[in-house]
This record gives sequence, structure tokens and C-alpha cells, in this order.
Amino acid sequence: MDEEYDVIVLGTGLKECILSGLLSVDGLKVLHMDRNDYYGGESTSLNLIQLWKRFRGDDKPPPHLGSSKDYNIDMNPKFIMANGMLVRVLIHTDVTKYLYFKAVDGSFVFNKGKVHKVPSNDMEALKSPLMGIFEKRRARKFFIYVQDYNESDPKTHDGMDLTRVTTKELIAKFGLDDNTVDFIGHALALHRDDRYLNEPALDTVKRMKLYAESLARFQGGSPYIYPLYGLGELPQAFARLSAVYGGTYMLNKPECKVEFDGEGKVLGVSSEGETAKCKKVVCDPSYLPNKVRKVGKVARAIAIMSHPIPNTNDSHSVQVILPQKQLGRKSDMYLFCCSYSHNVAPKGKFIAFVSTEAETDQPAIELKPGIDLLGPVDEIFFDMYDRFEPVNEPTLDNCFVSTSYDATTHFESTVLDVLNMYTLITGKVLDLSVDLSAAGAAEE
Repeated sequence: MDEEYDVIVLGTGLKECILSGLLSVDGLKVLHMDRNDYYGGESTSLNLIQLWKRFRGDDKPPPHLGSSKDYNIDMNPKFIMANGMLVRVLIHTDVTKYLYFKAVDGSFVFNKGKVHKVPSNDMEALKSPLMGIFEKRRARKFFIYVQDYNESDPKTHDGMDLTRVTTKELIAKFGLDDNTVDFIGHALALHRDDRYLNEPALDTVKRMKLYAESLARFQGGSPYIYPLYGLGELPQAFARLSAVYGGTYMLNKPECKVEFDGEGKVLGVSSEGETAKCKKVVCDPSYLPNKVRKVGKVARAIAIMSHPIPNTNDSHSVQVILPQKQLGRKSDMYLFCCSYSHNVAPKGKFIAFVSTEAETDQPAIELKPGIDLLGPVDEIFFDMYDRFEPVNEPTLDNCFVSTSYDATTHFESTVLDVLNMYTLITGKVLDLSVDLSAAGAAEE
């Protein structure tokens, strides 16, 4: 261990593993350490026995739930946008050869007390029970505008500069009502709160286009894909990638301590009486608690069920978004459901998560609107965790700290954090202009 490295990565969460893979591919000498004896950090996958141990101590899972090893329950489950940034990173790094993906069955939104399929284009808008007949026509015009919009072709802009016009102003031009705005902003553009309404409309239009492109890619019922056996496969795939390019891995290293020189710059990392020297350290917030601040908490429920979520067309994998306004909250609530169809549970069993940015200390009460949509559950667990973000200046101390996982059940914000960190570490922007059509990144 007494060697010198370009970068030492601490923690094997997904963000850290993607970065160690990318940096190894770039030819940097990487050492990757974790105090745990398993991959995944906060985004690990648990079998049934591990889940019980984590939430119920010495209790044992009941036999009727089936074999423990048939469960792969992600502690931070997120669906992947089929045309999104993470797929581009997977293809750019060729990690797809270690993974199999399957399309997610459904994408739904909670509106006026009911669960509805998210209409994603002008044709679906015309059929959706979310809107009345006149609203459908207005929505269809808006969808066509978004579909036809091309940043480099002013003829498609309808005289509007979307870098200046706010989302609110753009939507007003089409006369859409608040309910329609709600599902467009939260279920299609995947904004987490309503701040986007006063920001330039270009971002929302791009997000809607990404949703539509992702949906078209596999002609499934949603724009999302998910790995077979769950997300626990992803950190390990990037770990393999790093190893192929000469990265070194050390799990089960207790008390990884970052060492600094007199000026507060990173010197290396010590564990068990040895120190590995390095120029830069990349880590999750738990390794450098004095360089982060708490920015919120996530409340979540994990449920094991024997049926799909009601009113989702019997979807075996599904995301339901409950926009904040529908619940009288400051932020959205998310339902995530996966099952034996993605090999994360035994046949006939479904794993559901309800998550939100916590506004109280009572997750069971706060998550009730989402839990009420699940129907009867076999078992349910409640959990809260703090969210942290870095407050240090990496140019001064050479420490690059990731942000904690948010409550969303999709990956776009996670990947943006990784790409920003990559640029801070290397000084360059990752080129993700890959040909998605040539890549068999998913199984039908």
C-alpha cells in the first residue's frame, strides 16, 4: 500500500465507482478503498437476511417471503433514462458488456387523488384522462412545439428565445392549466420542485425531449431501463472496468483516514498503519465529515408486496411521481416498484419504495400518501438518512467529495454530480457524444 497514486477513491458507492472507472480509463493510477467489506456504499443491494439485520436487528425474515438470496433490494433504487447521461457513460466506458438491462413497464403520475399514465407526446395527450377536451388540444399543441423545437433552427422557436423566456411564460403562451403544468414539470421534465417555473424554459424543453427520446428508444411503457439483479451490479461493473485499466481495489480497510500537509492539501490516505500517497482524493461525504454540510434528509419506506402497485396496469416495474402541489408539500414524493421480472425478488414478490425529501421527523406519517397507493403490504420498513453536500474548495485541498443521494427515483441528478466532479478533477469535459443506436445497452 505504501505507493504513490494519482487519485485515491474512498467508498464504493455508484458515484465513486463511476469516477474511478473514468479516471482509470484516462490513464490515471487509481487506488480504490472502502471501509466496508461489500461494494455499493449507500447504494448497495441487500438480500433478505441483510435487510432484516439492518432494520430489525436479530429478527429473522418469515419463511413465506421465500429464499433470501432471491432478493436484491437496492438501498437507493433509481431508474435509468434510456437516452440519458448514465447510458452514455455506460456506453462510453463499454461497461455495458458486464450488465443486462430491461425496460421498465410504466411511468405514472398522481393527480387529483388518482394514478394516471404519463402522456408523453401529442397522441397520448389526446387520450389522457388527465385533461378535459379543450385542455387536450392545448396540450397537444405544446407537445408538438416541444417535439419540433430545435435549438439551432430559429424557425422552430416561434419567435421565443428559450434562454430568456421562463417556463411559466412559455406555458402561458399555450394557455395550459395548473394540473397540466404539474405533470409536465414533474413527471416529464422530472423537476423536483416548482423553482423551474421561473427559470429559462430551455432546460424544461430539453428534459421533455429527453423523456420522449428515451421512451421511443425501446417502445416500452416508460422511458426508463433498470439492470437485471438491481443497481448493485453497477458499482461492481465500474470496479471491473477500473481493474482492467490498472486500478487497485481494497475492501474492508478500516479507518481510512485522509492525511493533509501543513497547507491543508491532501498527502495521502492511511489505514492499518500504512499510508498510500496521492495527489487527489475522491470520496463520499462519510469519509470527510468536516468538509460537508447537512442540506436535508430523505424519508423512505421499503415494502415487500405480493402484487403490483394498483392502478398501474399491472406493471411489474413502475415509477409513480406525486407532485408536491398535489400533496401540499415543498417537494415531490416518489414511488418505485420492481419485481421478479428484473430478478430483484422471487416469483410473485414485488419491492416498492416510497421516498421524499423529509419535512418532518415522522416518516410513517409523512409518507402516508404514497404508502396508501401500494395496497396491502407483506412487510414495511421505515428509514431516514441525512443528505450532505461538500463545502470545501477542491483547488485548495485536492479533495473531491460527492453529494449524498437525493429522494428521486431516477438517475439524472446523480450523473450530473459525477460529470461535474470529473471536470473538477481532470479539468476536462467528458465527451458523451456516443452513438446510442449502435449500442445494445438493453435487452428487450
